[in-house]
Amino acid sequence: MLNPDSLLSFIIASTIIAVAPGPSNAFLMAQTFTNGRTAGMQSALGFAMGGVIHTVFAVVGLSALLKASPIAYSTVQYLGAAYLCYLGIMTIKSSLQHHEPVKNKPHVSTKKTGNVFFQAMMTEVLNPKVALFFIAFIPQFVDPSLSSTTLQLTILGLLYPIMAFPIDCAYIYAGDKIANYFRKHPQAPLWIDRVSGLIFIALAINLLL
Repeated sequence: MLNPDSLLSFIIASTIIAVAPGPSNAFLMAQTFTNGRTAGMQSALGFAMGGVIHTVFAVVGLSALLKASPIAYSTVQYLGAAYLCYLGIMTIKSSLQHHEPVKNKPHVSTKKTGNVFFQAMMTEVLNPKVALFFIAFIPQFVDPSLSSTTLQLTILGLLYPIMAFPIDCAYIYAGDKIANYFRKHPQAPLWIDRVSGLIFIALAINLLL
């Protein structure tokens, strides 16, 4: 079904890409800092689902449309940047609404995290670089001499988010440990929220550039 040598090369390359710090890792850390480990896990699941959606897009040819059409690429790019910027502004705004810290109590976020999964998924789906990754990187490991190329593309596309998920969990665990250290100080939670908001805005700028 898959060439063993190509599969091994794909696993090694995908692991390196998943471990390397990038926008998705920064998003995970920001959510973990702001809302805790649960929100981080929801973000990781959202990114995984985004990868599944991109696999479907790649198979049916929608991602190829983004590559062929500069207008489509720019539209998705601006939508993704606008969404990240919105998340950043709302996070900073939420932190500014709390002026009196609660002393001698561990920080427990009161923000709802039910939509974190959706936020992460949409951030991934609206990132045209991810679409280009799926149509430029993954097909390199497809062997035309074997079974259907569509089936190989589907398997590899679904394999990547499965491999990336435990790596994302490692980032979440580290981020949660760092956040707990800072949360021992009364003012730290507010600054964690503000820094997280700035991270979202920085990701939006990075996406545009």
